[in-house]
Amino acid sequence: MKPMASPCISSEAQEELSRHPCYSEEAHRFFARMHLPVAPACNIQCHYCNRKFDCVNESRPGVVSEVLTPEQAEHKVKGVAAQLMQLSVVGIAGPGDPLANAEKTFDTFRRVKQQVPDVALCLSTNGLTLYRHVEQIVALGIRHVTITINAIDPEVGRDIYPWIFDEGVRYEGKAAAELLICRQLQGLELLAQRGILVKVNSILIPGINDHHLPAVSEHIKKLGAVLHNVTPLIIAPGSQYEQDGRKAPRPKELNQLQEVLGRDGMKVMRHCRQCRADAIGLLGQDRNQDFTLDKLEADPVVNTEARESFQRDLDAKIRNRLKARTAGQSVLQKGVHPTKVAVATRGGDKVNQHFGHATEFLIYETDGVHVRLAGVRKIQAYCHGIADCNGDKEATLQEIISILQDCPILLCSGIGGIPRARLGAAGVLALVRKGGITEAILESVKYSSYFANLNISKG
Repeated sequence: MKPMASPCISSEAQEELSRHPCYSEEAHRFFARMHLPVAPACNIQCHYCNRKFDCVNESRPGVVSEVLTPEQAEHKVKGVAAQLMQLSVVGIAGPGDPLANAEKTFDTFRRVKQQVPDVALCLSTNGLTLYRHVEQIVALGIRHVTITINAIDPEVGRDIYPWIFDEGVRYEGKAAAELLICRQLQGLELLAQRGILVKVNSILIPGINDHHLPAVSEHIKKLGAVLHNVTPLIIAPGSQYEQDGRKAPRPKELNQLQEVLGRDGMKVMRHCRQCRADAIGLLGQDRNQDFTLDKLEADPVVNTEARESFQRDLDAKIRNRLKARTAGQSVLQKGVHPTKVAVATRGGDKVNQHFGHATEFLIYETDGVHVRLAGVRKIQAYCHGIADCNGDKEATLQEIISILQDCPILLCSGIGGIPRARLGAAGVLALVRKGGITEAILESVKYSSYFANLNISKG
């Protein structure tokens, strides 16, 4: 197929994106998403994946606590929408591939649209059979589709996908990668031609596709993708990559690649949390355990008017933030080397999480006047339910220090003496702050600069 030019996003599409927490950096601070795990089967195998391994404490795609029937999913959506007024998107992302479970997937979407018509519908797929379902996707009003494309060269893809299975035939090696890539690109172009907003996910796999992803980004842009999301490799226990001893990329590698992709004009997602297939709530927050089936009312009532009023208020907050951005309050000055600041947050655009409880840090860049989100770095929590964070957790702390070594400032709502001292010795100033992230960052940069200058004058 001849590549089409990347389309201009209409004002109507922009409004849709403004409430989608995955497509919009601003929306992810205020709007919530819900993933329905109704699709257990998968038609491809990836070397980094092992869906037989499941842990409720894991946060990665393909992991769920339980698989729901379409009827159970319908009930759960009603229960969540009745309580979570900021719920704006309902998606199906697994735990297998939604289009390998097409009947269950589309039945669930029909039920969701009937019960909670104000939510946007979102589908994530590996793309193998996507071209067969384009008309159904359009007919159901599914406006957002994510395709995972890790390579456009079969020679690269063969080291990622050992096999695929389609219409009773198993393909292996290069033949498998070749067919999968062809189908992915075909599906992307067909969706873009129908006005569907397509995000492409790519997994950064050092030594496999790290040097190839700029070519992927350039090609998907030509085919009509509106957003490229590159995430670090997560190696599932028991997967082939674990057996091979393959390593995940360092945060600096991911950040450098995102910068390269952004220079070519492709919009790059930097706030992805690599969510579970049953995640509920704001990005960076998973409230699935608050909404288990046994905790929901027998017949939840969804107040559509209350939901719309609540979300209009959120829209106004986002518009105000975008006006500030247009005024130059989030554009870093050229020629000024930005300072990286790590933030522990539970969401809500606030510094509101204890260092020891954090499983990720948002990384911001600032020139002392403007602030922008640079990415997300996942970690293993330093504390595990123990009140005293000063215990001997040397290996975990050392890993956190290595992940944050390029961030001279860390903001959190609390921190123990030992981790604070160890971070300080490594050049990371840990400050306890609460409140808005932007305000806390600007205040902390001025604070650290003042003491740096004071120490210089004393010397």
